[in-house]
Amino acid sequence: MRVFKDLMWYFKEQKWKYGGGILVLALVSFLSLLPPYVVGLIVDHIVENTLTQDILLRWMVILFVLAVTVYVLRYIWRILIFGSAIRLARLLRNQLYDHFSRMSASFFQKRRTGDLMAHATNDIRAIEQTAGVGVLTLVDSLTMGGFVIITMAATISWELTLIALIPMPFMAFATSKYGFMLHKRFAKAQAAFSSLNDKVQESMSAVRVTKTFGYEENEVTEFKKESDDVVEKNIQVAKVDALFDPTIQIIVGLSFFLSIVFGARYVVLGDLTIGQLTAFTVYLGLLIWPMLAFGWLFNIVERGRASYDRVNRLLQVKQDIVDKPGAVDTPPKGNLDFQINEFSYTDDEGPALKDIFFHLKRGQTLGIAGRTGSGKTTLAKTLMRDFEIKNGKILLDGTPHDEYTLDALRASLGYVPQDHFLFSATIADNIAFARPEASYQEIIEAAKLAAIHEDITRFDEGYETIVGERGVTLSGGQKQRISIARALLADPEILILDDSLSAVDAKTEEQILHALRDVRRGKTTLITAHRLSAIKHADLILVLEQGVIIEQGDHAELMKENGWYRKMYDHQQLESLVEKGGRSS
Repeated sequence: MRVFKDLMWYFKEQKWKYGGGILVLALVSFLSLLPPYVVGLIVDHIVENTLTQDILLRWMVILFVLAVTVYVLRYIWRILIFGSAIRLARLLRNQLYDHFSRMSASFFQKRRTGDLMAHATNDIRAIEQTAGVGVLTLVDSLTMGGFVIITMAATISWELTLIALIPMPFMAFATSKYGFMLHKRFAKAQAAFSSLNDKVQESMSAVRVTKTFGYEENEVTEFKKESDDVVEKNIQVAKVDALFDPTIQIIVGLSFFLSIVFGARYVVLGDLTIGQLTAFTVYLGLLIWPMLAFGWLFNIVERGRASYDRVNRLLQVKQDIVDKPGAVDTPPKGNLDFQINEFSYTDDEGPALKDIFFHLKRGQTLGIAGRTGSGKTTLAKTLMRDFEIKNGKILLDGTPHDEYTLDALRASLGYVPQDHFLFSATIADNIAFARPEASYQEIIEAAKLAAIHEDITRFDEGYETIVGERGVTLSGGQKQRISIARALLADPEILILDDSLSAVDAKTEEQILHALRDVRRGKTTLITAHRLSAIKHADLILVLEQGVIIEQGDHAELMKENGWYRKMYDHQQLESLVEKGGRSS
């Protein structure tokens, strides 16, 4: 029952709704005691041959009014209790989503998407059941069971009531044992479902890669393996679940057996009338539901407890990147000063960046080059505070960037990542993502700057074309340019293009860079690239090697040195000439 204690914060918040629902539910339980009493009276009238039409009609009218009243009351308590449970699910789902949106990149690197989705669906549903059906079964089993037992003892025979309750301790012991088993098995079943959910999400996202390599059969085999594991673990849950009803039915059967045997004896001795024994057995029938509800309660509560523990563990994960007290909430401009002595992703890893010192004035362009894994993307992400710098700092307008609020900092930044993400929406909606209020003309202008406008107009639906999940209907270059258009429409103080021109040809690249120079005057731009033609116009170029700056300067200065930059630039220029020669021949 610990889960009810864990959810007490919500029960207190909704105390009037839950309190009203419980009172109405108790009233329904109390009113449900009247029909057995009426049945007993009518049976005694029949036995005594005193039943008249008026007496029968009067009791039938009373029972009809009672039925209508109970119907209305049951509607009311369902609205109050189940409605509150649905609102709890909405609240927890919103808390989870808000929590996910505030967590840093390291949080998602340690967790699988499918697992997070399972927390927000299956686990929340189990908690909702606990706050709804769980409260119902708890209150109904106690009130109905209590009222029935008190009525049987007070109005018929307390001795027969005690005899009928002899098997009850065995039920309490059995349900407690089953509940403990159910908790462990349901936690394993939920974990298996998370794994299956993650497998489906990953497989659907990578379906084109799977088909390209002809890996469909292997994927189907892996999925069946995961699915079988989920089925097996849920069967283990069902095996325990299946023990509740038979156990309770046996105990109820024993209670009926004892009641009939000893009740008949009391009738023979004259201690009870036939009508009273009939009413007693009807009351005992009413006791079946509280007993079943009690067993069902353990089932629901243990499922809810396992799920609430899973969700709560996730919500308890602290944000590792938060606003400092008194943080500046004014978005900074584009004056950058990097002073990073050393940065590592974890304490166990070596430095990803080391001795990164440079200054960039507002309006200038920074180019970052280097081999794959040299630290280009890491440098960009430290500026965005995806990770905290423990040994060093980055100044924006003379103020350390971690002394700005996250909202203020990111309001100044525009980022186009290497892995371009597009939403399953129209092209226009994707471009306007950062500025939903942008006019259609502004969207078109941004598309023209990113050299994607002509491609868009060739689609049948133009800017209203649905791009599909993650932009599946577009080429890599088209996705890149739409992402660039999205960033340009936001018009940030600092624009970061993280190898965002790799999928476009040299002509389109030059067109985009020319547009950037025109529209980005007075604003700062950072470009990481493997193709050096994308950064040769930059005011400052850094060449990284294993997280260390091995060369820096503008294009002319670096070309005078016989270093990595010049060798790579000459190599790429030669490749370009060979390609042009091949095409012209």
